[in-house]
Amino acid sequence: MIACKFLWIIPALLLISLKAQAQETYQYAQRDTCALYLDIYRPADGAPTSFEGHRKPVILFLFGGGFISGSRDAGYFMHWFDILKENGYTVVSIDYRLGMKGVKVKHSLPGLYKASKDFYNAQQIGVEDVFSAVSYLWENSDALGIDASNMVVSGSSAGAIIALASVYDIACGRTKGLPAGFRFKGAMSFAGAIVSIDGAPDWRTEPSPLFLAHGTADKAVAYKSLGAFSRGIWGSSYIAGQMQKKGWDCCILRMNGRTHDVAAYMAELWPQEKEFLEKNVMQGIGRSLDASVDDPSLPSWGEISLGTIYK
Repeated sequence: MIACKFLWIIPALLLISLKAQAQETYQYAQRDTCALYLDIYRPADGAPTSFEGHRKPVILFLFGGGFISGSRDAGYFMHWFDILKENGYTVVSIDYRLGMKGVKVKHSLPGLYKASKDFYNAQQIGVEDVFSAVSYLWENSDALGIDASNMVVSGSSAGAIIALASVYDIACGRTKGLPAGFRFKGAMSFAGAIVSIDGAPDWRTEPSPLFLAHGTADKAVAYKSLGAFSRGIWGSSYIAGQMQKKGWDCCILRMNGRTHDVAAYMAELWPQEKEFLEKNVMQGIGRSLDASVDDPSLPSWGEISLGTIYK
């Protein structure tokens, strides 16, 4: 869950960029509290849209912001979007409802335990919005020129939590609002986790291939797990362990000593993402990777914790 103060720690070069204008914007849902929109970014002219005979998937992206802030078209995502476009990928960046906005969180174990249901509800309304966006793209695929059957869901921080929960719910048969038989081709999570109020996540069937990047010193979204009794948050390390026990596709980058900075490492980790997309997703190779990454050249923008997010 990335802080609303996240903009303060983005490098100045990216901060000065204005919000990029999406090539196309559509309203995909109307809620009681707001309308929800999505932006479509098409591949760059001449960019290859297939790899070894396989069509490249659409990248469905969810921004971060601690479920209290954030924007689908924030300027600091645009460098990564440009990388994807130049490599022949279509990007769809979507709104979702901010379920923790206005919710008070006490920074004690009892306070966090009490707030866990609020976090869970925020996660699940995000999943509902993802499923609505998928349904909209599916129903309008011809008009939009989008292959909605070939999508990878991705997210940063709170968006990564929603992305992983979406894949988890599909694996558990909770698919209300989705086209029959739909499943993502893969998921990419940057500092994500799964929130549960009913014990540790229990995957009923094999999920889509997972790409997980997480800082081992993350104090905002648990790298391993955090909670009490049946309520808590289960992070990338826990999820990867479950995938490994079952022999399911999962690539995890354990960013040693890194904090919640990893939520903004989409562009920095492009080579590893590219390999995941080409091998695990497009070629369907049953491939697992568990790598510890020590790279002093990666940017650092300061430490974020739950206390700095929910004051």
